Amino acid sequence: MNSKQKKDILDRYLKKILCANVYDVAKESKLEFAPIISGKIGKKIFYKREDQQETFSFKIRGAYNKISHLNSAERLRGVIAASAGNHGQGVSLAAKKLKIRSTIVMPQTTPSVKVASVKRLGSDVVLHGDSYSDAFEEAIKIARRSKKQLIHPFDDMHVIAGQGTIGMEIIRQMSEPIDAIFIAVGGGGLISGIGCYIKSIRPDIKIIGVQTTDSDAMIRSIENGKRIKLKHVGIFSDGTAVKQVGTETFKLAKIVVDDFCIVSADEICAATRDIFEDTRTIQEPAGAMALAGLKKYVSINGNKQKLDNLVAITCGANVNFDRLRIIAERSELGENKEALLAISLPEQRGSFLKLCETLGNRHITEFNYRMEDSSTAIVFAGIEVKDAKEKTKTLKALKAHGFKVFDLSEDEISKSHIRHMVGGKSNFTDNEKLFKFDFPERPGALTSFLSKMHPSWNISLFNYKHNGTDSGKILIGLQVPEDDRRLLEKFLKQLGYGYTNESKNLAYKLFLNKKSLR
Repeated sequence: MNSKQKKDILDRYLKKILCANVYDVAKESKLEFAPIISGKIGKKIFYKREDQQETFSFKIRGAYNKISHLNSAERLRGVIAASAGNHGQGVSLAAKKLKIRSTIVMPQTTPSVKVASVKRLGSDVVLHGDSYSDAFEEAIKIARRSKKQLIHPFDDMHVIAGQGTIGMEIIRQMSEPIDAIFIAVGGGGLISGIGCYIKSIRPDIKIIGVQTTDSDAMIRSIENGKRIKLKHVGIFSDGTAVKQVGTETFKLAKIVVDDFCIVSADEICAATRDIFEDTRTIQEPAGAMALAGLKKYVSINGNKQKLDNLVAITCGANVNFDRLRIIAERSELGENKEALLAISLPEQRGSFLKLCETLGNRHITEFNYRMEDSSTAIVFAGIEVKDAKEKTKTLKALKAHGFKVFDLSEDEISKSHIRHMVGGKSNFTDNEKLFKFDFPERPGALTSFLSKMHPSWNISLFNYKHNGTDSGKILIGLQVPEDDRRLLEKFLKQLGYGYTNESKNLAYKLFLNKKSLR
């Protein structure tokens, strides 16, 4: 695509954004200076508070702009959308305002609070499937059968233009020069809309997209020069959990996005706490993603690029209450302020004292002990540290005093399961294989698993931890004879649940497997 073609596209979207009809339902959200996080990282940080919209998300802008452009015949037939939350609420409120009947297809795994919110706004709700993809396919079928107008969550010009009004507001509200705007990316509608306006008016401002490590469809698509469809996506940030970005948003992202940043769930949790400290509000994971990316990007590029005045879009606050404990638990890890360590020490008098003396005055956040045998003990410990440098210093000190240490701070199995299961070794687990599954949070999921499992296999370990999303993280030990290896592979393939084989996981070998490391 040459420069003239790019300019023509930007000009077309600029006109669409300037004429976008959003303010009947949306409000001009605040652009707030964030003094606490600004002081921490030495930059001027501003939050664009889209979490303050009536539906606690920016989605209302694009939904209303799209629906308001429907002709009378289309309005009469009604609208339909697929959503696991924010888009559904946006479409519902827009349709209510315009007195149009609306139907929202939601996964059966959608938390009841979100289903109730959509119903409260007047939409009919259809629960279908275990994922957004299942719901979207059903919405398409219903739309074809009923002739209802399908309202796409991101791959639509009017939807993109509606989101672009956020960029228009930022330019109007910011009195100081802006160096970069950080935006969470799922399907790409938000970053495409904001990016088109910014690059039309102020092309010197960098547009930085932020995605999670396990939902990075846009980054992979840009890298490969074509839209990539992910087999599985992480659902911690359910608002950005998209397997494939849109055709239109992919085209626009190639034009308007200057760079990307990938963040982990722990980094998002840390950013959630940062925003809370500045605003006393709690973001959903997608709402805190932009700040998580901003912090990481500055830490990597802060001395190479001019990054003084920065904007992070806080794009949503529809968080389930029961997820707060997960966010709080993981925020310390996201800031590198807690180190999870496995420490091997001799089973003899004075070993614990020596360990505590070596750790000094460092606060111990967690301490789990289990005798391994008559000569060795393995301790699972959480240690409070100031930053990554202090963690490295702590590891060196322990090793210098003769302790064998394993850093488990980045190990997902340790963070989600092992820390709650230490001491679970058994002498009766021959042929045990360890798997991490993503079970849909709905009745019958475990029964389905058990009914498909070979009757001669045995479950030797089971740990479930609800994380407030539509998918539960489950750790399962299966005793499967080596001769049944092909049967096991067939079972896992037919099951249809996302999984990983964790049989070689270090923490598992240290704390749960009788054939532990030496």
